[in-house]
Amino acid sequence: MRWYNRHVTQPTDTSIASQDYLEQIFQLIALKGYARSVDIAANLGVSQASVSAMLKRLGADGLVVYEKYRGVILTDKGSDLAQHIIKRHEVLTRLLRHFGVDEETIYRDVEGMEHHISSQSLKAFTLLANELDQNESLRESLLKKITKPQV
Repeated sequence: MRWYNRHVTQPTDTSIASQDYLEQIFQLIALKGYARSVDIAANLGVSQASVSAMLKRLGADGLVVYEKYRGVILTDKGSDLAQHIIKRHEVLTRLLRHFGVDEETIYRDVEGMEHHISSQSLKAFTLLANELDQNESLRESLLKKITKPQV
């Protein structure tokens, strides 16, 4: 995937807002089979005018195909990027759940971390999350240490 910086998982030519839109479009298509600007606006809490402007920009970047009043689809490049963004989100969420972090905090923290994590750190977190998935005794041991009251 040539549009990724070697050290940072954030694509070098997409903004954080662009990544949020791509993630939302991918999820809407997976859920409903299509993505409309009205649904994107509602889910992201932005105006439809903002969505239209972003979709035009994403279209110019070759990430989506957008036809006003018809909806939006991801190009292959856009789909690959969205899947990468979603993978980052899922790895961070899974890792924090292993440590007993509550869902609201996980959501807030992941939204803050996912766009800034380096490829190297994501790889380490993925390995750790996978290990915790498979090693119940390690998971329990670490969870006990986290929940142990501080003196």
